[in-house]
Amino acid sequence: MMPFEIPGHLEVKNGHLHVGGVDTVRLAAEYGTPLYVTNEGRLRENYRRFAAAFPGVQIFFAAKSNNNIVVQKILAQEGAGADAFSDGEIYLARLAGIPAEKILFTGNSKTDAELRYAVDAGTMVSVDSHDELIALSKIASAAGREVRIGFRVNPDVDAKAHPKLATGLKKSKFGIPREQIVSIYKEARDLPGVKPVGIHCHIGSQILETGPFAEAMGKMMDLVEQICGFIDLEWVDLGGGYGIPYQKGAKTPTPQEWADAILPVFDERCRKLGIRPELHLEPGRYIVADTTVLLMQVNTVKRSGSNFVATDAGFNTLIRPAMYDSYHEAVVANKADAAPADTYTVVGPVCESGDILATDRKLPAVRKGDIVALLDAGAYGFCMSSQYVGRPRCAEVLVHDGQAELIRKRETYDDLLQNQIVPGRLL
Repeated sequence: MMPFEIPGHLEVKNGHLHVGGVDTVRLAAEYGTPLYVTNEGRLRENYRRFAAAFPGVQIFFAAKSNNNIVVQKILAQEGAGADAFSDGEIYLARLAGIPAEKILFTGNSKTDAELRYAVDAGTMVSVDSHDELIALSKIASAAGREVRIGFRVNPDVDAKAHPKLATGLKKSKFGIPREQIVSIYKEARDLPGVKPVGIHCHIGSQILETGPFAEAMGKMMDLVEQICGFIDLEWVDLGGGYGIPYQKGAKTPTPQEWADAILPVFDERCRKLGIRPELHLEPGRYIVADTTVLLMQVNTVKRSGSNFVATDAGFNTLIRPAMYDSYHEAVVANKADAAPADTYTVVGPVCESGDILATDRKLPAVRKGDIVALLDAGAYGFCMSSQYVGRPRCAEVLVHDGQAELIRKRETYDDLLQNQIVPGRLL
């Protein structure tokens, strides 16, 4: 078995990479490239594995990680709520069938219009600042509503993640400093239109150790102890950030190992305080990342300092390697069981030197027309793609029970002009 294979999900058959029993080379020929391919079975399996490790915990899928409505409908069927960072994500979550009471609006710089949308929708709101609290109180009061809120705490915890993925450090733009939390809860308790019922934090993304979560849980429960005497606390939300092994063979915590670090702290502190709020978690990447591969066709192979494999997908299609120096395994899908022949750097068609998807990878002999698959592309993949350099965004396909279904059409040239208006004087 090849190192990247996952039985029932990623497999090599007749030399070709298969996803959920479907030949990726055939999918590339049928739907064109670039192409995101998601395995529904793996998506459900990942959710169930995470949920099983945290019995009784409410899971709010981090909608920012994958905004495809089909993915969210599947997770809604599994019982997930949604961590929504914008009004658009609230809209998509509700469209997917997630009830408003299982949606938490967590944006750090919410507009008044977004707050009105959340009030009208009936979602919970994680308040990120004093200014936002006052604005939300006025908006909800004017609408004759009472919004259930929590406050996002900046717990000052080092998540030991990439600096651009750390969100819980003292210098982070997110959340309210711990030392201000008690006073802001007291103020919120007496304001109209809002009802403080929860407390929230999020320390980062792609976290590969359990220690930061245990530390954050401890600091959150310290604050819970300070506020539970005057706030009827219904939930504690520890956020997300649960990482995956992008490099195959890397050791990362399992959901059970995360649970073993988090739950004892939560349970013991609740027992001592004589309270039992719900625990909420916000996994995104763990649920969706490895469900999906990005297929791209090789346009050219050339030696120029390095062996370059230039494909039809670049950072306009998958920006993570350019933005975070992130690693994705590269597999030549039509030669998936072939031995490595040379070292290649996989690049895209964008006019930027940073348009590099995979550096110095040992691959079989690559030729024009081959299909390269980047693995673990389901989180922060299509949802962060763009039309940069005039390239329409790609299609998405869902595989299920050995069949493929188109779940997002490939854009056309006309989509490059969508919502643009040419003044009459220039016609």
